[in-house]
Amino acid sequence: MSDQLSQLKTFTTVVADTGDFEAIRQYQPEDATTNPSLILKAVQQDKYRPLLSEALEWANAQPGDGNKTELAADKLAVMLGARLLQQVPGYVSTEVNAHLSFDTMGTIEKAHQLLDLYRQQGVDTDRILIKIAATWEGIQAARVLEQQGVKCNLTLVFSFTQARACAEAGAYLISPFVGRILDWYKASHPDQDFSEMQDPGVQSVTRIYEYFKQHGYNTVVMGASFRNIGEIQCLAGCDRLTISPALLEELANTQGELPRRLLPGETAKGEQPAQLNEADFRWQMNEDPMATEKLAEGIRQFAADQVRLEQLLRQ
Repeated sequence: MSDQLSQLKTFTTVVADTGDFEAIRQYQPEDATTNPSLILKAVQQDKYRPLLSEALEWANAQPGDGNKTELAADKLAVMLGARLLQQVPGYVSTEVNAHLSFDTMGTIEKAHQLLDLYRQQGVDTDRILIKIAATWEGIQAARVLEQQGVKCNLTLVFSFTQARACAEAGAYLISPFVGRILDWYKASHPDQDFSEMQDPGVQSVTRIYEYFKQHGYNTVVMGASFRNIGEIQCLAGCDRLTISPALLEELANTQGELPRRLLPGETAKGEQPAQLNEADFRWQMNEDPMATEKLAEGIRQFAADQVRLEQLLRQ
């Protein structure tokens, strides 16, 4: 019997949650995702440090008096993304600056700036996903971008409300954060059993997946932010799963049958309900303290790592 990573690849698209080229070569995922935290972690390794100098040199050579370090950070993300595209056959996600999470027009403009940088490097942008925080403003930016032919990955999804709004906006893909949901519930209910299907992050992704299939939404569900391989095993069969190198290694070293848990044909198709409006979205988020807190925390974390990355470039 083959290892569980090989079995998972037969019914779920495996995505590498890393900017480490060597890990991607080793585990051969279909797609790759990055974020400011992963980029910061990667470029702090000596082997990637020359990319910092190259990005900053390029930014300083550009005309105008704009923020050169921000431009260099964008260039760095694109350089890493272009190299990842050489290693995976599918998509690579590149994230919009988290400081734009509540700025619809700013997000749209930044998305096109990133795509322009990719084109300058001779990259086919059909394989780029623009990664945007799933705030109301971010979701509306994705609605516009998708209509313009730009595929989007809506990240930091913690609630069914966010997932539903993303699907209604026509987002190509969403990233529900399984492990961070579990973190919140473990901190709030330390004595409760959250093993296997009792894991609230697993339950959230399962509900979203079944709802999308039931109502015929084309939005891809990609579980993310896993804390252990048990969560991955419980979501085997999900459209995509983005997995860290450490958990990819653990799956590759785990034998035994991996049964498929999520099946697209198990629920009857139903008519899509009326779309959420902004007031409904904000009220339902207000009623979900976990999603509200984790979304805000995630945006702050990515923004802080973006600042640290720009500080590293300035040095």
